[in-house]
Amino acid sequence: MIALLIRDLRLAMRAGGGFGLGLAFFLLVAVLVPLGVGPQSDTLAKIAPGILWVGALLACLLSLDRIFALDFEDGSLELLVTAPVPLEGVVAIKAMAHWLVTGLPLTLLAPVLGVLLNLAGPGYLWLVISLALGTPALSVIGAFGAALTVGLKRGGLLMSLLVLPLYVPTLIFGAEVVKRGAEGLALATPLALLAGITAGAAALLPFAAAFAIRINLR
Repeated sequence: MIALLIRDLRLAMRAGGGFGLGLAFFLLVAVLVPLGVGPQSDTLAKIAPGILWVGALLACLLSLDRIFALDFEDGSLELLVTAPVPLEGVVAIKAMAHWLVTGLPLTLLAPVLGVLLNLAGPGYLWLVISLALGTPALSVIGAFGAALTVGLKRGGLLMSLLVLPLYVPTLIFGAEVVKRGAEGLALATPLALLAGITAGAAALLPFAAAFAIRINLR
């Protein structure tokens, strides 16, 4: 499993699997929004939590179709299905590799971009915490969507349509954590719900994704 994780990380770096692309997209969102909305600091501070979370969500979405695509194209996905390791574990490892390449860098970059959007001071810590809790769910849900569309030509658009509705709860509670943290309000409920979504996705979706892969490869 560790060897598979290292392999996927190397492929992501070499093949442009989302590291630079996701960060560049996230940066563009944070730069373009103030230009479109205007320099009013109060307005930017109000919309900053939602904009940062939407940017992170869309940046994660950019590279989802590559989670299984390269393995499917070179035939190694069929070998992984028949290998003496649980396919559910393979799915979890690939989702982890996607998070390490995309979600983790976005989490670390987010406070810097929060400055561009005039995010309130107390919100920076909760921005990092919410992204650290929520972006793994984005990767796991994305792996499930990629498994449903593996092998389809031009399946990226279909995968986006399938995945985006599943992303909505994570987006809502993630942005709510940052908003309440910035305003100094109680945030135990959205934080617990965000963590619950991630835990539930990590526990259930690898099995659903593995089942979808087996069906698509028949």
